[in-house]
Amino acid sequence: MLTYKYKAVNEQGKPANGSMEAANPTDLEMRLQRMGLDLINYRDKEHGLFNRGQRKITRADLINFSFHLEQLTRAGVPLIDALKDLRDTSDQPAFQSTISQVIEGIEGGKTFSGMLEQFPHIFGSVYASMVKVGERSGRLPDVLRDLAEMTKWQDELIARVKRAMMYPAFVSVVVLFMMMFIMTFLVPNLVKFIQSTGHELPLHTRVLLATSDVFVDYWYLIIMVPIAIPLIVRYGKRLSLRFRYQWDKLVLNAWVIGPMLYRFKLARFANYAAMMYASGITVLDSLTLSRQIVDNLVLDEAIERVRVQISDGETISNSFAQAGLFPPLVVRMMRVGEGSGELDKAFLQISYFYSREAQDAVSRMEQFIGPTLILLVAGLMLWVIMSVVGPIYDAIFTVGATI
Repeated sequence: MLTYKYKAVNEQGKPANGSMEAANPTDLEMRLQRMGLDLINYRDKEHGLFNRGQRKITRADLINFSFHLEQLTRAGVPLIDALKDLRDTSDQPAFQSTISQVIEGIEGGKTFSGMLEQFPHIFGSVYASMVKVGERSGRLPDVLRDLAEMTKWQDELIARVKRAMMYPAFVSVVVLFMMMFIMTFLVPNLVKFIQSTGHELPLHTRVLLATSDVFVDYWYLIIMVPIAIPLIVRYGKRLSLRFRYQWDKLVLNAWVIGPMLYRFKLARFANYAAMMYASGITVLDSLTLSRQIVDNLVLDEAIERVRVQISDGETISNSFAQAGLFPPLVVRMMRVGEGSGELDKAFLQISYFYSREAQDAVSRMEQFIGPTLILLVAGLMLWVIMSVVGPIYDAIFTVGATI
């Protein structure tokens, strides 16, 4: 049994909030109906703050689920039996619970896609919509195969970006702690000796001493800033659409990282749009669902402008051109696909091009970051050494000349 936090209303329309144990969302709804309540929405507590020890359902779990379910359904195994087999062979308790609830919902008369829609934090609206198309067209195995390939492609690209960012993040932390040690312990212990020489200190030494004073007086702020910024961004994006829009715009325009993320998001958008359009989802519905894929409010609004213009009768290629955010390549490919009636292939070409561009950008960033960080560390060490050793050497040389 799982514990759910729910929001419901009674027969008079008065809201009622609370928590209740139930086997699945369907069971929760039935229990509330017996209490005279209509369920509005719910959230299971296993995704709450005090259950983080349990491993989350990852993209790898979703890839394996899609791949094995495609193989079983293509072999003629009934959907219920295939889901039970996946549940029994899974080593992920959270996923086992989810599949069990999906099975119970299907046995209760709901569709497979309808049950997947009840777990948006796992499958997402695009996944559920694709499965719905597969159910209606009788091409569920093909759709599951496409979903497995799509999720695999996305996972590989994200993993590569994360690997590229791990090295600079690690080196940045090391440099920060190294500077903290130098500025708060080493330099202050040499300040008295440097100042006792009585010589006029050079500019770079005075800058080093001022920097050391800042580290000594405000060390707690220097440590807190790298922790506070991600938290401010995270909650600012949740609480303010304006903040989120400006942040997303800043990220897309960021040096080095911005163009790489822009290409990656365009490739992701085009790949999902191609898959949905090829499966029978209309252009307008494909654009609506694809908005959730880009995870960027600036691109989200641009895609929405495209969708509105198409619904008003404008051509697809002109709508992308007038959005003002898509490069000429996208517009040209849209025009070719629109003219030939093979829009899905045009989306795939766009996805291939920007996927390759994103991977090339990651490779260039990996080659660029290493030497840059080495030069940065070397420059910091040279600055410290010259600022400390220079005045000491001048003092020793002056004393020697006097003698």
